Amino acid sequence: MRRLTYAMSASLDGYVAAPGGDLTWGVSSDELFDWWSERVGETSLALYGRRLWEGMSAHWPTADRHPGATPAHIQFSRRWRDMPKVLFSSTVSTTDWNTRSIAEDAVTEIRRLKTGDGGAMDIGGATLAAAAMRAGLIDEYVVVTHPVLVGRGLPFFTALDSWVNLTLVETRAFPGGVLLTRYETRR
Repeated sequence: MRRLTYAMSASLDGYVAAPGGDLTWGVSSDELFDWWSERVGETSLALYGRRLWEGMSAHWPTADRHPGATPAHIQFSRRWRDMPKVLFSSTVSTTDWNTRSIAEDAVTEIRRLKTGDGGAMDIGGATLAAAAMRAGLIDEYVVVTHPVLVGRGLPFFTALDSWVNLTLVETRAFPGGVLLTRYETRR
């Protein structure tokens, strides 16, 4: 069975995006960027919701050719472009950069992908992750918490019908007060 990890940055009050999709509140550092790049390099398959995929695909496929691109940005760009991706969207059907689009029921397809062969999968996009979370499909949660309160926006976690018990497996501090916490789902 393939493992499914939900990993995203979040504000201290639990939002992955402020109103209007604003992501400018994040605290960046080379160390944190390198950590995200390593994750992408280790991911066998990334599952994306439409909004996150559109944001990532608007920048990263060509970021390695931008003037002034750092070696870290070049590496991330290439890793992201080469990583197999599945886009769950009923409105976007044309994709590129090693991405296939699926318009059918996301939960059914994620269940099928989990039972298939291959390495670890990441799920990105709070709305898509919420559907997988409610269906009990997420094996690991990675919250990269930034020291900011945004007040409202798109939450990292969704409302659930029942508790999900977790076990803390890692914590790590990054520059700027960013804290990574990684939890496994107890089954």
